[in-house]
Amino acid sequence: MNIFTSFFGYILKIDVPIKTTTHIQMKKRYIIYIVLALGLAYLVYYRINANKKLEGKGGAPGAGKEGKGGKDGKGAPPMVVDGIVVKLSKFDNDLEVTGAIEANESVVLKSEVSGLVTGIYFKEGTNVSKGSVLVKVNDRDIQAQLQDALTKQKLSGTNENRAKQLLAKGAISQEEYDTSLADLRSFQSQTNLTRAQLAKTTIRAPFSGRIGLRSISAGTYLTPSTVIANLVSTNPVKITFSVPEKYAGQIKIGSEISFTTDGSSKQNTGKVYAIEPGINTATRTLQIRALAPNGENDLLPGSFAKIKLALNTLQNAILIPNEAVIPVLKGKIVYVQKDGKAQEVKVEAGTRTDENIVITSGLKAGDTVLTTGSMALKKDAPVKVHLVKE
Repeated sequence: MNIFTSFFGYILKIDVPIKTTTHIQMKKRYIIYIVLALGLAYLVYYRINANKKLEGKGGAPGAGKEGKGGKDGKGAPPMVVDGIVVKLSKFDNDLEVTGAIEANESVVLKSEVSGLVTGIYFKEGTNVSKGSVLVKVNDRDIQAQLQDALTKQKLSGTNENRAKQLLAKGAISQEEYDTSLADLRSFQSQTNLTRAQLAKTTIRAPFSGRIGLRSISAGTYLTPSTVIANLVSTNPVKITFSVPEKYAGQIKIGSEISFTTDGSSKQNTGKVYAIEPGINTATRTLQIRALAPNGENDLLPGSFAKIKLALNTLQNAILIPNEAVIPVLKGKIVYVQKDGKAQEVKVEAGTRTDENIVITSGLKAGDTVLTTGSMALKKDAPVKVHLVKE
């Protein structure tokens, strides 16, 4: 019989004089309070005995950790990670960017004057030469205006010549002669204006190139807003691309580029011929253009280009895998192994490739850089490094 049972029995045997109903209710309440207090005391007593038994068997919480090194975890097994030994190597510093292929020259053909199309002298999708006639617009009314202007010019020329002879004989004044000369020059200007209008009815190729699909037919009424066709010159083609601001000083006129397109795996080459004089403040990039030969017309304007631009060659570069670099608030860090522990090292990075990144400061040859487990590592954590062959 435990202490709780014994004491409860003792309480029940107490002979309490009963005087009134109120006294009886108060006495019962006291008994209930005492029972609850004793029950709580028993539970505490039981828990203390149970903990002592666990301690005696070595099973108390934390006993295993203390036995293996205590709270500081100095005796914890090291974390197994992969790593590489830093070596100096030669690195071709190529910059890879994207760009667009553009026609060397491109124009949307339109008419300067309104009128009916009387002739179309090109075939869609063919090459045309500079100055060749492409479209003819009805010019009968302008031809009539030209004949009228020529007639008036001829008559005015005759009057001017007669007035000049009379002036030489003193038969007319200088003022009368000047009037005749002004009339002649006015009619000459009118003739030249009419001829200019007549020339606009003949649409010619402004440069040699390939003409696209036409959107008119003979008999179409042309207006200055009507599109006739597109004319492009695609040999050579232009490649327009942008490079980050930090590479601006390494790009020169004449620098060679190589590029491929989505439609072909063929490697194409070109040369930089123009550089924008200033940095784009919105994107912090420098816009560049190169020319590439396109004798077979394989490169189509509007295509997407993957460009590789050779910058320089680093003789003693430090390359580490991309996954070893950890971005932090104030830059980048890597973990290195030193005396069997992981140590944080702040680094500065340069060019990044698909697999590696160039480290410009923070590491030296011979350092062991940890390449796995970076998210679980902490400073001074014990590590066991498995060196990976490069």
